[in-house]
Amino acid sequence: MIVHSSDKSAAVRALRNASPYIRMYKGKIFVIKAGGAVFGDSVATRALIEQIAILHYLGIRVVMVHGGGPQLTQVTEAMGVPTRMVQGRRVTDEKSIDATSMVLNGLINTRLLAMCRELEIEAVGVSGVDAGLVKAHKRPPVKVDSEMVDYGFVGDIDLIDGSVLRKLLDNGLMPVVSPLSADDSGQLLNINADTVAAAIGAALGAEKLILCTGAPGILADVNDPRSIISYTDLKGLDAMLASGAIKDGMLPKAKAIEAAIRGGVRRVHVISYDAPDSILAEIFTNEGTGTLIVNDVNDVNALSPAEQQVGKA
Repeated sequence: MIVHSSDKSAAVRALRNASPYIRMYKGKIFVIKAGGAVFGDSVATRALIEQIAILHYLGIRVVMVHGGGPQLTQVTEAMGVPTRMVQGRRVTDEKSIDATSMVLNGLINTRLLAMCRELEIEAVGVSGVDAGLVKAHKRPPVKVDSEMVDYGFVGDIDLIDGSVLRKLLDNGLMPVVSPLSADDSGQLLNINADTVAAAIGAALGAEKLILCTGAPGILADVNDPRSIISYTDLKGLDAMLASGAIKDGMLPKAKAIEAAIRGGVRRVHVISYDAPDSILAEIFTNEGTGTLIVNDVNDVNALSPAEQQVGKA
């Protein structure tokens, strides 16, 4: 490979531009959640893990949370179990909870750990069941649009034991978290991965929660990928929910975003895993690539002095 001087200059400029962010975020906790859709493409998965590896190498303490919806749908339908989604959340019956465990804790988590090993990330796979990381109870039937819906073996979170993850982080390890949990009787429970990621972010006082999705960010018009909203706050998020701009699979994400910020996470980012180097561009440039959500865009205290120097990232 021939490296031209212009290429070297560009690399040096990129490092100089990124250095304020590196100083600001070194030692901070980022929670990164990736949906199962990305794991159907090995090239996209590797690109995602390579970016996370760079954050890890730079001293950012990363907790990765993964979903597995498409893979779970494929397995359960092969078993003859139909998939039902209500407001973006999966109904999990007795037949599919075992498949959920196999897909999330087995197939996806193990493959991610293998890729981390290749990239020399000391990663450890855990689920919400391990050491009581995610304490939960079975969700009771709820009324949704005049219909009583029993979500089956789906859990609602009672508590996140952040010490489980802190022990790993303090020893230089990167947790890779499956969102499966269990109640006090040992019954396995499926929990939405966005919900788990938000709760973990709040419990750890994370600097950022990054949601990697198939969409380029939050869109003003779901039919127009160019209508991306680059910066908003909880009031703006509520307005989009009220107008119906946020719907279907984005609904759990919107609720997770609000829970994370109200729980103390300073920044939530919604980005696309399809965009090249989307995580790095979102974190280390002023422009970013997706949607940044904060508590209140009018709060001058929301930005630290260091952030005011480098921009809104």
